[in-house]
Amino acid sequence: MTIMSEHVDVVYGVDSHRDTCHIAVVNATGGVVEDLEITADAAGYDRAVELAEAGPQQRVWAVEGCGSYAAGLVRVLQAAGERIVEVERPKRHRDNTPAKSDRLDAIRAAREVLSRDHTELASPRLSPDHDRLSVLVMARRAAVDAAGDATRQLHAAILVAPDELRDRFRALSTSRKVRLAANLRPDNYRDPVCADTARALRSIAHRIQTNQHETNELTTHIRTIVKQWRPDLLDKRGVGPIVAAVVLCAWAHPNRFRSDAAFKMFAGTAPITASSGLTHRHRLNPAGDRQLNRHIDTIVLCRLRTDPATRAYRNRKRAEGKTDREIRRCLRSYITRQLFRQLQHPPTPTTG
Repeated sequence: MTIMSEHVDVVYGVDSHRDTCHIAVVNATGGVVEDLEITADAAGYDRAVELAEAGPQQRVWAVEGCGSYAAGLVRVLQAAGERIVEVERPKRHRDNTPAKSDRLDAIRAAREVLSRDHTELASPRLSPDHDRLSVLVMARRAAVDAAGDATRQLHAAILVAPDELRDRFRALSTSRKVRLAANLRPDNYRDPVCADTARALRSIAHRIQTNQHETNELTTHIRTIVKQWRPDLLDKRGVGPIVAAVVLCAWAHPNRFRSDAAFKMFAGTAPITASSGLTHRHRLNPAGDRQLNRHIDTIVLCRLRTDPATRAYRNRKRAEGKTDREIRRCLRSYITRQLFRQLQHPPTPTTG
């Protein structure tokens, strides 16, 4: 293992916020050479680039919040050809005894990079395709959640509706309930309770339909970007446009993760030992990117239903005494490694 301090002369640690970014220049031995605060705008970013260009040749930027407050700074640094690594924000201490300030956080970010294996450090995931996908996935997830909330509200409102209204919804599927509620006419009911309940049901149903329309529209855009960026992912069993988009947003580019083991740790699918005495086993990993973990589990469930090879593997492991939960953990780990290796080696375009 070779640590980063053996490869660079200085590290520029960055603690980012909405309006400002604090930069600490730390040398290879951990000493603070300089620190300053810049504004989070074009003028401040240009100042950061000038600071770097005036420094040593062997340098690296350690940036917190690459995907949020520091996104603008990272884009400017990338355009200037600077090397950037992403560091996590320091964990909060319950007793709040350790000192904390923007300057100290920037210094901690730089020193953390100095002490780490240089092959373990991930570069920011920002790229044009990643930025487009991530914001669309975020918007789609919000639309799906809003539609789910509104659907539950619709069921609750029907449950307590007057019998005159409630009887109309009996034995109907959710989709038919939504269509019926959207077409209700409150003025047709003389009872004010029925009229206002119908008005509320119609409002909730329209909200559901709006969110469903947004979901479908965003899914179409996501599918288009995935097909342009990595259409080979869609050829994998269980990988649809949304699953592919989440995987691509996590992976971002070939230099982000040093190995499939690092990608599995990020996805929360790396096995965690839980052995004791004569018992030797592994357990599910509760850490990592939970959205990515959930979508990898979607692939597992799909393959268990439709893929003969996966079903045969499950039956073989059951015969060996493995539980279904342990089998799914193994499948998550395998699929994560499979996806990473495919992403690292894009298909060669065929020439006609």
